[in-house]
Amino acid sequence: MKSGADASALDLTETPSKLADWLVLSKPRIASMSLVVTFAGFYMASQGALDAVRLFHVLLGTTLVASGSSALNHFLERDYDGLMERTSDRPLVTGRLRPGPVVIAGSASATLGTAYLAVAATPLAAVAAAFTCILYVFIYTPLKRVTTLNTAIGAVPGALPILIGWTGATGNLNIQGLVLFSILYLWQLPHFFAIAWMYREENERAGFKMLPTDDPDGTRTSRQILIQALALLFISVLPSYMGMTGQIYLIGAIVLGFAYSAVGGIVSLRRTRSSARSLVLTSVAYLPLLLLLMMLDKV
Repeated sequence: MKSGADASALDLTETPSKLADWLVLSKPRIASMSLVVTFAGFYMASQGALDAVRLFHVLLGTTLVASGSSALNHFLERDYDGLMERTSDRPLVTGRLRPGPVVIAGSASATLGTAYLAVAATPLAAVAAAFTCILYVFIYTPLKRVTTLNTAIGAVPGALPILIGWTGATGNLNIQGLVLFSILYLWQLPHFFAIAWMYREENERAGFKMLPTDDPDGTRTSRQILIQALALLFISVLPSYMGMTGQIYLIGAIVLGFAYSAVGGIVSLRRTRSSARSLVLTSVAYLPLLLLLMMLDKV
């Protein structure tokens, strides 16, 4: 433990600014991806000229909900984050921020964002945002210590932002929007199974019941990665067959899907940390490329 003088010196010279700590609580990389996905959903649902004002409202409301949900996730997992090297420096773990203000700010942000969407966008977009927060914070987060099915459940709130965008543009939900949701849902599973494989020792130490922690040789994990990647390949071509996109998207989706599945197949054969990392990097490139093709080739 540091002395009072040492702690004071640390506050002045080493501790990141409070603003930076609060930014960490919002999980900016995840929030940024959520905004990209929300924008894609809004764009694909829009008919005629894009309503830039409504888009701004939808993105702002989504940002508030995503940031608040992430802060509450930090609060609920603060004790377990301290047991894992990759999360041990988070503000609540180190004590740079106190739990009380984080809970208040997170709850206020998520609530305000939901209300803002209901007023400035559409009630259905607010419902989708509320479900995202509830599923992520109060169902997925505690289930991580209960069952390996948490990844399949957690992929639901992870995919809902595209429906926030879709319903924010149209005020309704149809089969086309659900197809986009399915693409986002399936994309996440190989991605998160690969991450869980890379950090299976840390997850086990923290008591998180991820599939790889209950699968020592990786047989079931690698099988799920390949199955879900192939399912994604099938689902990802549906927008073209449903008249949402043209042939350019169709060809691109097939190429990207085969690439994703091929890397998933390598993980199934090798089951190493490096192959899992390759899949994570492939998945991070896959989604924005697919969404970009979808928007550029929108019918």
